[in-house]
Amino acid sequence: MNIELTDDQKMIRQAVRDFAEREIAPLAQQLDEKAEFSPELTRKMGELGLFGMYLPEKYGGQNMDTLAYIIAVEEIARIDGSQAATLAAHNSLGIGPIYYYGTEEQKQKYLPRLCTGEALWGFGLTEPEAGSDSRGTKTNAIPDGDYWIINGSKIFITNGSADISIGSSVQTVTKTLDDGRKEYTTFIVEKGTPGFKRVTMHGKMMWRASDTAELYFDDCRIPKENLLGKVGEGSKIMLSTLDNGRLSIAAMGLGAAQGAFELAMKYAQERRQFGKPISKFQINAFKLADMATKIEHARWFLYRACWLKDNQQPFGKEGAMAKLYCSEVAREVADEAVQIHGGYGLMKDYPIERIYRDQRLLQIGEGTSEIQRLVISRHLGL
Repeated sequence: MNIELTDDQKMIRQAVRDFAEREIAPLAQQLDEKAEFSPELTRKMGELGLFGMYLPEKYGGQNMDTLAYIIAVEEIARIDGSQAATLAAHNSLGIGPIYYYGTEEQKQKYLPRLCTGEALWGFGLTEPEAGSDSRGTKTNAIPDGDYWIINGSKIFITNGSADISIGSSVQTVTKTLDDGRKEYTTFIVEKGTPGFKRVTMHGKMMWRASDTAELYFDDCRIPKENLLGKVGEGSKIMLSTLDNGRLSIAAMGLGAAQGAFELAMKYAQERRQFGKPISKFQINAFKLADMATKIEHARWFLYRACWLKDNQQPFGKEGAMAKLYCSEVAREVADEAVQIHGGYGLMKDYPIERIYRDQRLLQIGEGTSEIQRLVISRHLGL
């Protein structure tokens, strides 16, 4: 494995970093305070080519490797978790199922538009009683001639209800087998379908400028060509999508940790107590040294997981490890960064306060830290 980034990957990092600092940073606090999703920033991320980065050009993508995409998520998350959530969820959870499991007709119909930043797509898996237990799905679909009828609901769906969100991939139960097990099937449900209602969720602690939705299906009638994959493949489709998505969440953790570390460094060098910058006190210097060490370890472990994926090698265990470790490092670094800021770290005028809140979801979303440990232990044969 070559641990050096290519010139293209370095160029992507710099371009995305410049964009995030120029376009996102001036708006992040205001959007967070208002809990306002920004279609303008989403469109600008699309213009930069950040949606569908790993897709072939024929579908509107950039034909880049996984690591290039992960670097882009990392750099957006360094500035703002909300915009990084929009980017990561759309690329991995939104575009992913259609690209990997859709028919050629479905790919041609949806993917080019989903790569522009003008349209988003949701991932309808989580339900009020089906979180870590994805097989607890109760939303059901029954065949009706050339259609399927869906009834049920989903919750905590990123990119599910914004005006530019044009649909969601939805896991349903299509049959109960003789042995009592359920058959799961995934469908494409477009915005505007009769019986499909989308409700924006408010009052979030974190990612306040991202779109989070509840989805409701009341005799929602969709054509049979909206079947994604094959009948009975629903759980396989959704769980394999989460495998890929773990790398994105890991990148968000890495980016959040890097952003928190840089804020703490800057503050420690500027804040003076007892006649000198607080960075000169050994306790703070050691905190920053530990933070930098954890971040570098997280970065190269995540990049190795991306390398495995790009080289068509199994990466399920490493993906779960990266998601677990990067999200935990984000928590530890953000906490220490607030401590270095002291009372100022608790004030909304300081960006570290937002990073501290935003990183908290990373140990929960797309598989909790506890579930990652379960996945890893199974890979170990336990």
